[in-house]
Amino acid sequence: MQNEFNRRNIGIFAHVDAGKTTTTEHMLFHGGIVRSPGRVDDGTAATDSLDIEKERGISVQAAMTSLTWKNTVIDLVDTPGHIDFSSEVERSLRVMDGAILILSAVEGIQSQSETIWHALRSLRIPTIIYINKMDRIGASAAAIMEQIRSTFSPSACAVQSCLMEEDLFIGVRSLWHENSLVDQQTLPGLVEIIAELDEDIMEAYINEAHLPPEQIDLAFRKLVHQGEIFPVCFGASGKGIGVSELLDTVIRFLPPPAQIEDLAVSGVVFKIERNKTMGRTAYVRMYGGSIHNRDTIYNTTRGLEEKVTQIRQMDGRKWMDTGSVHSGQIAALYGLSETHVGDIIGSPDAVPPMPQMAVPLLTVQVHGQDPARYPDLVAALQELTDEDPLLDLQWLPEDRELHLKVMGTIQLEILSSLLMSRFGLDVVFDPPSVIYKETLSAPGEGFIAYTMPKPCWAILRFKMEPLPRGSGLVYESTVRTDQLLLRYQNEVQRRVPEALSQGMYGWEVTDLRVTLIEGEHHVWHTHPLDFVVATPMGIMDGLARIGTKLLEPLLQFRLTVPEEYGGKALSDLVHMRATFEAPVIGGGRCIVEGQLPLATSMDYPVKLRSETGGRGVLVTSFAGYQDCPPDANPTRKRRGVNPLDQSKYILSVRNAITS
Repeated sequence: MQNEFNRRNIGIFAHVDAGKTTTTEHMLFHGGIVRSPGRVDDGTAATDSLDIEKERGISVQAAMTSLTWKNTVIDLVDTPGHIDFSSEVERSLRVMDGAILILSAVEGIQSQSETIWHALRSLRIPTIIYINKMDRIGASAAAIMEQIRSTFSPSACAVQSCLMEEDLFIGVRSLWHENSLVDQQTLPGLVEIIAELDEDIMEAYINEAHLPPEQIDLAFRKLVHQGEIFPVCFGASGKGIGVSELLDTVIRFLPPPAQIEDLAVSGVVFKIERNKTMGRTAYVRMYGGSIHNRDTIYNTTRGLEEKVTQIRQMDGRKWMDTGSVHSGQIAALYGLSETHVGDIIGSPDAVPPMPQMAVPLLTVQVHGQDPARYPDLVAALQELTDEDPLLDLQWLPEDRELHLKVMGTIQLEILSSLLMSRFGLDVVFDPPSVIYKETLSAPGEGFIAYTMPKPCWAILRFKMEPLPRGSGLVYESTVRTDQLLLRYQNEVQRRVPEALSQGMYGWEVTDLRVTLIEGEHHVWHTHPLDFVVATPMGIMDGLARIGTKLLEPLLQFRLTVPEEYGGKALSDLVHMRATFEAPVIGGGRCIVEGQLPLATSMDYPVKLRSETGGRGVLVTSFAGYQDCPPDANPTRKRRGVNPLDQSKYILSVRNAITS
């Protein structure tokens, strides 16, 4: 296998408008990939390929590109900055060896950048922080460094100094030579930061021993690779200042792909799209082994085999046929018609977990303007859900209804544009409604004895207990395999999440433990499908006996308004059932942070702009679910037959009901 040491797989992340795509464009320019940097505002950015991206000047899809800098191949993934497209960010995070998190020097740390930071830290991804827009009025290197160290990590360390001329930012000076520090004195506090994390450096520091710059440099790199120290760079990407130094920092401090000695095939599919020429494309990051054209690969997630018909890799801005992909590389694979986003190819051992950033909080019904094209609309939405599983298309054929889960109203605009430009479909959306959830009111049991009409036999008893918020579903079984065969128990386990997708009010039931405590099959009468039928009836029996309570989504917010509007803003927050800290007032601004329900605040951004003349800013991120107030009773129409109506449900599952 080829040596992959001179390669970096890097994701570029930021809050919207921090200059992420502009930075990518100047990286491509410095790498000789483009003759001149594209401009987001002009719609000429290389990584913004969709018409809607060019029109709105924002990225909505993660885009791959590649360049070579000082004999090192850098594969870049430019990710969207808007919270509505966090699912693209989430999938990209999973396959990166390093990250560049871009902050605006004036706006500082914003909600989405803070969310991304926590995801990067949960995965321990080595991260460079790049302070962009240093040429803007009000930019201060000292102020932004103080904010980074207090909000992100005290181990953030500038690896450049800013060059100023008459208080104008004109460039940066690297504090590293090619092989080591320029001068230990140029990085105040660097040794102290390293000493806190490295025992050898600490011992030498305490004993006042001489520390060679090479030793400090080696310790610094090691700690960056471990995700414990974070280099900070400065620049003004719009003017091309600091970009080449940022590229130097990438290849100097961010790690290459891990060298996997075990050659077993291991990879993960992180993106699916349909290319007009090539058809269905699966983007795969490899963690071990190699895949070649015409290889048959095993999809561990789905338990199936598929044959690879073609393999392409990014070379600059073009995809090139390579015929193979190796450990540490990213490639586009063709021929995988049954593979989905998130599927693991081969061994799962080296594949990192998926971070949880994107949580759709709204549901919306889609209507096609042309009823005759209803089948085309169904097919188009199924294709888009294949590419973004969080859309979670709910198709109700008997009612001719189509429902999607979305992150926000901007996403609806993008979906509308995609359906028109890609499929020629004109659609309208109903007003979005909040996605509620349910949880158990108390502990209890659910029971089903499915023994009629013959032939059938499946007896199940579930112990069901509420869990703390954010726990999700925990499933266990205490039944011995001589009482209920393992294959039947596996079928029950597969069906429990499906059974909990609609509770007593029609919403997903979450934050509970379900334990199978009794199970019985019959040596003659039992068929494996009996447990497909019985499991939802047993679960719904438990929900009906115990009762459920409703949960509503909660947002973490930061509200900034001119000081004269502070009183009105606080009144609005109280009216929306928000909980918040004492406001911070200074510099003519009033800043309030806290939590508020999504249900009461959906229209507030528009109201805020109107009340403050566009001077108020509200930034939010998902904070979790909390109990609904007692007077709230949002219900959702049930899909299909309710398993509580056991006779009708059994007939429907057996396809014995005719319309």
